Amino acid sequence: MRGYVVRENQHFSKVPLETDVPIGIPGPDEVVDVYCAGLNFFDILQTEGRYQIKHPHPFTLGTEFAGVISTSSPIPPGCPFKRGDRVFGANHTGAFAEQIVAKLYKLLPLPDNLTFREGAGLHTTWPTSYEALVSCARVQPGEWVLVAAAAGGVGIPAVQIAKHLGAKVIAAAGSQAKLDLVLGKSKDGLRFHLCADYGINYNSPGWQNEVKKITGGHGVNVVFDPVGIINASLKCIAWKGRALVIGFAGGNIEKVPMNLILLKNISLVGLHWGAYDQKEYPREVQVWCELLELLSSEKLKPVVYPTVYPFERLADGFAALASRRTFGNVSLTIREEPSTSKSKL
Repeated sequence: MRGYVVRENQHFSKVPLETDVPIGIPGPDEVVDVYCAGLNFFDILQTEGRYQIKHPHPFTLGTEFAGVISTSSPIPPGCPFKRGDRVFGANHTGAFAEQIVAKLYKLLPLPDNLTFREGAGLHTTWPTSYEALVSCARVQPGEWVLVAAAAGGVGIPAVQIAKHLGAKVIAAAGSQAKLDLVLGKSKDGLRFHLCADYGINYNSPGWQNEVKKITGGHGVNVVFDPVGIINASLKCIAWKGRALVIGFAGGNIEKVPMNLILLKNISLVGLHWGAYDQKEYPREVQVWCELLELLSSEKLKPVVYPTVYPFERLADGFAALASRRTFGNVSLTIREEPSTSKSKL
């Protein structure tokens, strides 16, 4: 089968699409025909050997995927799926290939109302945002939530989830074009589900003053930060605010002055969703039960970057992602979506 194999640490543009990649041998796992795969920053880091989890070479690149249980797949006893069912999921490796041997417990039914492109970017971003806001921050109706990188892969879910919870949302992004997207003011006609209430550009000096002005001097109750702006946001966080450390997409791991945490009674909370399957699996199951209900009822709606990247153009997709031109989830189309075959919730 075809797939992208990393044989040494190198720039993402040099990872070849090979034609004779072996499919793994399924044990109690399942073989999935991959239709779309999600592109993430950590995939780029993995090609260069800069990600915290190191895979021995060679390995097939890719983590998130959506597809169909293969007609050749074994079906373990008690399995909730049958051959032909639409699913989405994640593996440590192997998603950027025509087939993947997937862990059964990492597969979920793809709601009938979602495409493979939408499903390919669900598995990491949406539960990260949901668990952070619902369980870690316990966002309440009427509270102020500041979402950094609001047009990004975890930012758009965070905006929608915070709005669904009844919060007032301030979107933070690095350009007016991205702010227009999440505010529902895009000139190209794009309209997001559940838009932010206000927007600020965090590249503008003194943006914290604008946040305080918007909140009537109160400050925000919750900061959702996948970028690395915790220190800057301490100037506009409210008394007993909750600062959520989601990631460091800006490239800088901050050192936070703990005296400022003390002075405002701030709760500083990290969220590593990738550890839940080992540390807190029952909660992972519960999160997905709640999310799938919201997604299937269209109370929440995935946003996919409109440019379609065919299987042969992985490097182009990565280049767009690395340049921060994209918004929402970026996907790689590995095969065309069939007109039939539905998931069962």
